[in-house]
Amino acid sequence: MVNKVIIKKLNLWFKENYVLKNINISIPEKLVTAIMGPSGCGKSTLLRCLNRMNDLIEGTKISGSILIDGRDIYNNIDVFDLRKRVGMVFQKPNPFPKSIFENVAYGLKIHGVKDRRIISEKVEKALRDANLWEEVKNRLSSSAFDLSGGQQQRLCIARALAVEPEIILFDEPASALDPISTAKLEELIEKLKKNYTIVIVTHNLQQAARISDWTAFLMLGEIVEFDKTEKIFTAPRDKRTENYLTGKFG
Repeated sequence: MVNKVIIKKLNLWFKENYVLKNINISIPEKLVTAIMGPSGCGKSTLLRCLNRMNDLIEGTKISGSILIDGRDIYNNIDVFDLRKRVGMVFQKPNPFPKSIFENVAYGLKIHGVKDRRIISEKVEKALRDANLWEEVKNRLSSSAFDLSGGQQQRLCIARALAVEPEIILFDEPASALDPISTAKLEELIEKLKKNYTIVIVTHNLQQAARISDWTAFLMLGEIVEFDKTEKIFTAPRDKRTENYLTGKFG
């Protein structure tokens, strides 16, 4: 098993607020790693460290290192290029006020792709990879807002896939979706891990159990336990993990 991401002694503060405390985990390549834990424990903050989205928050201070393919993303790296390699899908679908086609083409264009034929090919491939092509191929010029919530979320995944990232971050991607759309999304994540390293933040324990290969349990900004998902759910080593999984808190 190859580790795509290695996080070492990661600490993060928002001004005086100490949010992440001495995080040490390795995220395996082309598998799904879930980060779970109670609300406010730092799950999304940890996820956003992987593409340096926290840099945009005033007063953020970070120590430690995050290595992707052995290179520290907090040391002498082009953040624009990093965010091309590390795509992100947010909690609520956030399509742009553009057509379905232009939503997916957007990233390609800002990364300098100008050839219309190449853009069209990449848009189609991304929509196919996001299991959306058959549903939208005859209305690519329609507004993205005409799509259902589940379709909008898959469109946002297609938008992330179009620029050919290596890692995709999902921040509670099913929290605004109905059960049918959630099932489609989980099926898609299962398919995507053949080609991408996936990290998903979820508060849904059943979802973590269903779709992830590895699970990190985070509490009060600290990693309590990190192991294969099956082991975490059937034989957790730490009493706090067991209490969370059995609903005693969270």
